[in-house]
Amino acid sequence: MANRFENKVVVITGGSDGIGLATATLFAREGAHVYITGRRQAQLAEALKEIGAGVIGVQGDVGKVADLDRLYARIQRDHGRVDVVFANAGISESAQIGEIEEEHFDRLFSTNVKGLVFTVQKALPLMTAGGTVILAGSGAGSKGFPNLSIYSATKAAIRSLARTWTTDLKTRGIRVNVVSPGAILTPAMETYLKANAAAEEALKQATPFGRLGHTDEVAKAVLFLASSESSFVAGDELFVDGGFVAV
Repeated sequence: MANRFENKVVVITGGSDGIGLATATLFAREGAHVYITGRRQAQLAEALKEIGAGVIGVQGDVGKVADLDRLYARIQRDHGRVDVVFANAGISESAQIGEIEEEHFDRLFSTNVKGLVFTVQKALPLMTAGGTVILAGSGAGSKGFPNLSIYSATKAAIRSLARTWTTDLKTRGIRVNVVSPGAILTPAMETYLKANAAAEEALKQATPFGRLGHTDEVAKAVLFLASSESSFVAGDELFVDGGFVAV
């Protein structure tokens, strides 16, 4: 199973921490040329140091199309192709219905939906048959969590995009799938748990496995969806949530 992605060109947005960083690390270990993006240069530099060989960082915001153009121009110069896209960049904010502000709505849809759409669309001219696209969803796209209506709506939109893009891209031999994490111990989750003392136990009780997930568990699912091992999986949503949505 080693080096399944030897010399493959992989793009991961939001790759400087959390699930994106864990996924970039695994792809690099398996021989891929990995390009990660992040909005903060210092954090991006730390990620590159942590991953080591096989990764290149391109600072940018997926909500800005010009930044995506710069990313793919670099990949065009370096390799002339893209084999795998993991559109992972996203943000989460809460707001109660009745108190939702325009800025809140625009921030979440700009990053989570607009950024994802153009991350994939800008990659397509560089992708050939056999390429794979993995979109970062969430269990929130299938459940009704309080105060997360806009965030959840962005994730439900991503699930819909995977379906339509599967039909749009089938003649090109490009597969599109969604990986939807549950409660995962990312830096953002750890910050949330520190500020909400009872939340961790509540999340554990709501998860059949009785624990929170780890970033590498999601990363392994992404690599499966990107590999030939999932060659007949398309338009699907893989939950990595300890059974939280299904049970």
